[in-house]
Amino acid sequence: MNVTQEDDLFPEVGNSPDLRIINPRCSLRTQDGHSVVVVSGMTLAHFATSDCMAQAHAMISLVEQGWAQQTEVARAFGCAVRTVRRYQERFAEGGLAALGQKDGYPRGRARLSTTRQQWVVRLKAQGVAQREIARRLGVCENAVRKLLRRLGWKAQGALQTELALPIEPSADVQQPDASVPPIAAGSAHPNLSAFSLGASGPETALAHDTDPRNRCADRLLARLGLLEDAPPLFGSGAALARAGVLLAVPVLVKSGVLDCAQKIYGSLGPAFYGLRTSLLTLLLMALWRIKRPEGLKEYSPQDLGRVLGLDRAPEVKTLRRKLARLAAVGKGAQFGQALAQQRVALRGQALGFLYVDGHVRVYHGRHALPKTHIARMRISLPATSDYWVNDSSGDPLFVVTAQANASLVKMLPGILAQVRTLVGKRRVTFVFDRGGYSPKLFQQICSQGFDLLTYRKGRYRRIPRKRFQTYRTRCDRRTLIYVLADQEVRLLKGKLRLRQVTRVMENGHQTPILTSRRDLPAARVAYRMFERWRQENFFKYLREEYALDALAEYATTPDDPAREVFNPAKTALDIQVRQARAQVDRLQAEYGLAALTNLEEQRRTMRGFKTAHGKLGQKIWRAWQRLRKLEKRRATVPRNVPVQTLREEPVVKLAPERKHLTNVFKMVAYQTESDLLRLVATHYHRVGDEGRTLIQAALASAADLRVTQTELRVCLAAQSSPHRTRAIAALCQDLNRMKTRFPGSSLRLHFTIQENL
Repeated sequence: MNVTQEDDLFPEVGNSPDLRIINPRCSLRTQDGHSVVVVSGMTLAHFATSDCMAQAHAMISLVEQGWAQQTEVARAFGCAVRTVRRYQERFAEGGLAALGQKDGYPRGRARLSTTRQQWVVRLKAQGVAQREIARRLGVCENAVRKLLRRLGWKAQGALQTELALPIEPSADVQQPDASVPPIAAGSAHPNLSAFSLGASGPETALAHDTDPRNRCADRLLARLGLLEDAPPLFGSGAALARAGVLLAVPVLVKSGVLDCAQKIYGSLGPAFYGLRTSLLTLLLMALWRIKRPEGLKEYSPQDLGRVLGLDRAPEVKTLRRKLARLAAVGKGAQFGQALAQQRVALRGQALGFLYVDGHVRVYHGRHALPKTHIARMRISLPATSDYWVNDSSGDPLFVVTAQANASLVKMLPGILAQVRTLVGKRRVTFVFDRGGYSPKLFQQICSQGFDLLTYRKGRYRRIPRKRFQTYRTRCDRRTLIYVLADQEVRLLKGKLRLRQVTRVMENGHQTPILTSRRDLPAARVAYRMFERWRQENFFKYLREEYALDALAEYATTPDDPAREVFNPAKTALDIQVRQARAQVDRLQAEYGLAALTNLEEQRRTMRGFKTAHGKLGQKIWRAWQRLRKLEKRRATVPRNVPVQTLREEPVVKLAPERKHLTNVFKMVAYQTESDLLRLVATHYHRVGDEGRTLIQAALASAADLRVTQTELRVCLAAQSSPHRTRAIAALCQDLNRMKTRFPGSSLRLHFTIQENL
């Protein structure tokens, strides 16, 4: 027989949320802004909830009349036992009026200024007793003790010794202490090793904390200027949220992003969150799909910190401050160039074809920025243009921000020079769209030892259907069929000879492709040209998944006031000339129609026709005169003028450095996803359709952490299906063979995954 909830003989009975039990005899009930203290069924006190003095008197009455103990009263009223004791002391000294003392620091009692706080820390580091420090500063010993506790000072002999003595570098500090027993769940990290502060100096600092969830000693060292980056300190734990992102750490270390940052930026100065920790946080944020520093508000700093080996992950203001300090150095372009060199060393085989295209970031702020055409929106808006260079698989290599939305024709020469420094004398083929069409630029590309592949622009002769042939090729596990015509063409009056491969569609549309590569089969030329859409898909993916178009800051910098822009007066005259010419054409058409329909019986001579249509002829004559005047006036107006002559306010542009840095971080995160995708490709059949979804799900999954003497063991949760779990298990084995140590630690990463039940 089933028993429903209504027929339950023993229903659950709980206290009302408005009722607090002090002890078996006393209770506290709060309702409608008033509180009542009841003792053995009788009211002891009744007061408004906002009346702090009456509430304090009720607490004192319960204790002094023997109805309850201090701990019971403090627990019921939600305060500390010390607060109850303080109320008793005030009541004994000044009566009921003393309970109405205002909140805040007591008047007349000496405060410790910031300078005195530094003196306290300095004297304590020298081993001076707290009583002697209090005597020198003229305060009580209790004030010194509270200050040291607030600053995170721990009363440990080892810590005091390290603060009192200069820190010496040691060659064997990276080795874990073999005498430390293995760690249980939730215990401290065994490795208290030293780590280098960076290129700024040979000093090293020790991690004095032993509890991964309490890094007070290391924070104090950073405040004293003795620590430039907190070493990671991991603790074992189960089902840590988003800990699967540690799968990306071996690939990030292999990419060299941390080493490049160390060489270029050196250090951020004494800080708990140093350069390595800040960069690793920003990179893992991108892989977590936390698209902006402001997005950290939605996550627990403690949970993210456990994945990073910290007690708390850096929060919004901290990360924005770190980005501002990196941007102030002004080495973003140099950092991107160093990363590109590392990428060339790792993925040099994918650099035979480089895809170049511009991405327009629309701006909706209050500053007046240059406008440009946004193809995806089919409108011109204020924006900033970035030109990306991607390899043959679609992975980004580097990015360049254009000055005042310069066209691809103007940006390509600088990109050529930058690529030459990366690949040396290697011959690379540049693939770009019609935005870079310029025969003179083609000559420059070929003269510098590069090849080109682009669409033909402008007028060209259609090719007869009989000259087309069917070509079949197999690329990237796909069989492709094209109907192509292959021929030689000449540009610049025969000075430039290129190869033209034209594709015809079923509807008869022809797409001509120009290239300087004569060694490639025609089908391969078409395939490489049409694969340019990989870069378009890359832009779309970064916009949706990484917030590529988001502003990194609202600051502006002065722009060149002498920069020339198209003269709007010229544009207005162009419009007037077109309208005047259209009026002339319309009147001439009307005059011609009248001449065509003229009956010879009515007007046998031209003179009679002109006389009959004299008014129309006068209109045509006046329209011609107006058109000539407009054309003469347009000829005197300059085509380009300095931008400063068109506006009264200063000429500005968006500050590029911080945005360039965020673009670099998102680029590295995308490269990391791509490298993981290539590792899992041989183990997952649908990698072309679901590969990035699989990687993204694995990076966002929970994981168990277990810390040993030499390893940080990461056991990921099972994926949504067995075949996905098997693919990630194979990926874990590939990553384990890299034998990667977590940055800043001597712990080697070891990955496993739970099996599906």
